[in-house]
Amino acid sequence: MDTTREMAAFLRARRERLAPADVGLPASERPRRTPGLRREEVAELAGVSVDYVVRLEQGRGLRPSPSVLDALARVLRLSDDERGYLFDLAGQRPAARPVGAGRAASSLARLVEDLSPLPAMLLDHRFDILAWNREMAALMLDFGELPADQRNSIWLCIVHPAMRDFYRDREQVIREGIADLRASCAAHPDDGALADLVAALTSGSEEFVRLWAQRDVRVNGRGHKRLQHPKAGPLTVEFEVLAPLQDPHQRLVVYRASDPASQAALDTITREPHTLQTA
Repeated sequence: MDTTREMAAFLRARRERLAPADVGLPASERPRRTPGLRREEVAELAGVSVDYVVRLEQGRGLRPSPSVLDALARVLRLSDDERGYLFDLAGQRPAARPVGAGRAASSLARLVEDLSPLPAMLLDHRFDILAWNREMAALMLDFGELPADQRNSIWLCIVHPAMRDFYRDREQVIREGIADLRASCAAHPDDGALADLVAALTSGSEEFVRLWAQRDVRVNGRGHKRLQHPKAGPLTVEFEVLAPLQDPHQRLVVYRASDPASQAALDTITREPHTLQTA
């Protein structure tokens, strides 16, 4: 694909599908000879020159900045997918879209339940626990009994007393979680709630302060954890982290027993009654 020509054709097509009323402009008394918005109207609304829009639509080798692409996407009423396509054509990575806090799509919440008997939970980019199934609650904690502001996997691992001896490799688990948190903070620099989480952990945990200062960065997509369950004893689980296409800022975390003895322990744990919960 010639991306320069495709971007030119794409911008023309999206401009021509809009009417002045779509962008809040008054209707003209004279009929338009061509469909859609005029180039000068797009230029004015996007805050660029008419010549710039002309050169873009003629495929004359321009490489718009992310701010210009954002303005064009806004003026042309592009969907999220169309916006991403425009950024890809321009060779620019789209900036992260702001996301709502603490919400799980109903389809994802049902998927968490459907993954039983595998322990599963849904997290957002702040590591808030949005949904979990009975197996995950039985393995870790009954999250439904916790205040909403404590349903955060990083906070629980570091601060909650019941989790103090849960990980047999506690130092490694906490270190990897903090490295993952640092990566998320860089990806969402304007998220006040995420900054508040870091501030709360900084004021409440010397362990967090020590490991945060090391500035490790790592996104943990898969691995294993050695656990010490208070009822079933030691077991080891493998974990896989999946990102839904429609909600890329959320993470579906799935655990599996890593050996027969761990599977037997997991079977014992999950026989107790628990129910699906969502935050």
